[in-house]
This record gives sequence, structure tokens and C-alpha cells, in this order.
Amino acid sequence: MLPANASPAVLDGDAPYRLLSDGRLLQTAGTLAVLDPATEQPVGQAPDCPPELLDATVLAGQAAFPAWAARPLAERAACLVALGKAVEANADPLARLLTAEQGRPLAMARQEVLTCVHWCRQVARMEQPVAEHTDPAGVRWETRRVPLGVVAAVVPWNFPLMIAVIKLAPALLAGNTVIVKPSPFTPLATLRLGELAAGIFPAGVLNVLSGGDALGPQLTAHAGIAKVSFTGSTATGRRVMASAASTLKRLTLELGGNDAAIVLPDVDVPRVAKKLFMGAFLNSGQICIAAKRIYVHESVYEAFAQAFAAIAGAAKVGPGADERSLIGPVQNRPQYERVKELVEATRAAGHRFIAGGELPAGPGYFIPPTVVDNPPDDARVVVEEPFGPIVPLLRYADVDEAVRRANASEWGLGASVWSQDVAQARAIAGRLQVGTVWINTIHLLNPHAPFAGRKQSGLGVENGVEGLMEFSAPQTLAVA
Repeated sequence: MLPANASPAVLDGDAPYRLLSDGRLLQTAGTLAVLDPATEQPVGQAPDCPPELLDATVLAGQAAFPAWAARPLAERAACLVALGKAVEANADPLARLLTAEQGRPLAMARQEVLTCVHWCRQVARMEQPVAEHTDPAGVRWETRRVPLGVVAAVVPWNFPLMIAVIKLAPALLAGNTVIVKPSPFTPLATLRLGELAAGIFPAGVLNVLSGGDALGPQLTAHAGIAKVSFTGSTATGRRVMASAASTLKRLTLELGGNDAAIVLPDVDVPRVAKKLFMGAFLNSGQICIAAKRIYVHESVYEAFAQAFAAIAGAAKVGPGADERSLIGPVQNRPQYERVKELVEATRAAGHRFIAGGELPAGPGYFIPPTVVDNPPDDARVVVEEPFGPIVPLLRYADVDEAVRRANASEWGLGASVWSQDVAQARAIAGRLQVGTVWINTIHLLNPHAPFAGRKQSGLGVENGVEGLMEFSAPQTLAVA
């Protein structure tokens, strides 16, 4: 374990990308090309973990688990603080690498890196509760939390580094060992995170394995895995749940969303239009908690639509490495084709675009911010989660209607309410069937605030003490 006063490691950007397994940094015979979504050109080769190395890594995690779980909480927390320090010291190269493989503008990539630092430090301050009482017969009851074993953290491509840390930090603090599996589309920054972790955590405690499409199912079905924490689509989440059933693995599933924003008639239209533009199109709309259906009161609809469309039309779309870019590319070819098909289907259905709708020629997975003017509620762009830079504006007449339509979704991840009357906004929030409601803001997450979805947006909780407890089980002692 890294001494408390040791200087953090400095990444070598020219070094090959390696897996972290049982404290060792390894290359493999097979590799995966990782493409820059702005150019469609390779930016690196990631190792492709073979099944036998996965088995060895799970065994290493199991072997390391008892000693790690027995370490004092303060020592486990110190390792997280050290990891945050190492990430902070390498913030610039990690941000550049994130932009190259994920596509978002460099300033936003740097913010993701710094969020990882903040998360490590804040999670390190947490503790799990212990409940104690003595019954009338004099029996002393104590319920404490105990770690589970080896945790699989399966990470998507939209925020690869941040979501990895959101999972691994509480899992490690709770006393588990962890295997992080990044998306094959965006493994590089997470592999560099593994390099930093190699000098901080004991062998086998934190492992990072990249690989192709076969690796995820192998990991989630593996008999040696005690818990899976997965972030991704609802469809894939169902498959993860099925693969975990044979051994009754514990699960946290953070899945899809079709978040509604409700704009009340008393808003400052230009201000809210600007905020909701970023709420819909940040990271090219590739955020589970993006505003994907924007309900605007009929009295301000035309003014809001005009302001929103003007912002969309003026937004600079381009490579993330270009400091002028506000909107980068869609991250990968399959997602680009899905969003492209939705744009084409929206046009074929006769719905009106008030911004975007035309795809540029040339390399890169670029789709300009596309705004659809008041399509019907059964339109695909309303019903489906696009996970890309297209959003409908929807006109409503009264609050009851807006709430009913907002709740008419199979998902229930988040929502936002926009009004100068905070009391009214809070009342509306209480009627929305979602896990998180933002009032006059959007996208805010906090290490100490639980984040959970309802309906088909997932199972379990991330963040906060409740999220920390997801990585442990209650153990009750009765002392007579």
C-alpha cells in the first residue's frame, strides 16, 4: 500500500495500455482498436482479456478479500484519498485521453476527471451505520454491515472514468475487492486509472480488465462474483439480471431514462432555455439524466421554442479537442446509427424540426442539436430514449396534464421542474414517479445524496450512505 506521504505516480502517455490484475500490469495477445469518434481513427489499442485471465483475476480478488476487509476503515479510506490525489496529479493527460476516446469537449472531460477526485475524497469520509439495542430480556442486539466479496463494476462509455469511480470507491471502502470492466468503446482512461491504482492498493484489491463484447457476460455470470454494479441500457440490464440469477448475485442496476422537464409559465424564458439546452445536449445528449422530453406551458411555448432553437442553431459542433466546440460527436458508430435512424424516422413521420435535423458529411459521428416542435405523445422521439442530440419540445395546458404526461413512461430516473414559485415546483416534484427531481437546475449529483431509479430505470441505490450500504450485507449479533 502506498505510504501516506508518497508522491503520486505520473502517467507515461507513450506506454502501452495494460490490464491491472492481481497487482500486475499486463498486456495480452489480443487487442481492441479504440477509435476517436471525431475522426474515426484509432487512438490506442486496449488489451482484450481472455477467459483464463478473468478466472485468475476473480481468484485473486477472492484471495485478497479477507485481508482487505479486515483492514481498519481509516486505512481503506486513505487508499481512496491517495487514488484521488494521483488522479488529480494526472488530470490533464487523463482529460485529453477522455476527449480522444469519448469525444466530449476538453473542458468537460477535465471536469469529469476532477469529479473523480472529489468523489474519492468524499466517499472516504463515509461510514456505515451500526444499530444497537437491548431487549427487555437483557439480550444485546447489534446489526452491523459486512462486505460481500468480489464486486464487478461494469461501466458504460458515456462517462467512463466518473462512473468507474462512483462504483469502485464505495465498494472498496466497504471492504470489498473490485474488478472494473470499462466499455470496449472507452477503455483507455480507465486502464490508466488502473496504472495509478497499482501502486496504491494491495494486489488483487482493485483490478481493471478491458475486453470485447464477450467479457461482460462472462464477468456478470462468473460464480466467483458476489455483486454486480452495472450502468447501461435497460435492455442490457435485463440480461445482466438474468446472468446473475444462477448464483443470486447482489445487483445494483442504473439503467435508462426518459427524463421529463416541466417548464411553468412564470419562468425567465431566456435563462431557462439556456439552462435546459445544456440539460438536453450536454455530452451530445448521452446522459441517462438528460432532459429528453421538455414540457412547456402553452403561454410561453412559442417564446421558449424560439429561444431554445436559436441556442441550438448557434452551438458549435466539432471535435472535443477544438476549444470552440460546445457539442462533440456521438461516441460510437452503433449509437450514431441509432440516433441517425431516429432523426430520419422523425422526419418521415412529418414532425417539424425547428433546429438541426440535417447530418453533416465527412468523418466523425456528428449530429447537430436537433429540436422537434411539439410532436404527438406517441411519436418515437417522445416514447423512446434517444441517448443522443435530439429532443422534443411539448406544449401543455395545465399542471395536471404535464404531470400525467411526464409519468407516462416505462422509465423513472429523473425529472426537473422550472418555476419561480419553488413551493409549487416542490409540490409538482412530489407527484413525479422518478428517483430524483431537480428544481431550477439539472444534472446535479452529490456523493452524499442517494441516486436511484424507479420503474425500469433500475434497481438499488448509488451514492450516499444508502449507496455505500449496497456494497455490504447486514449481519446481526445477539449477545445473551
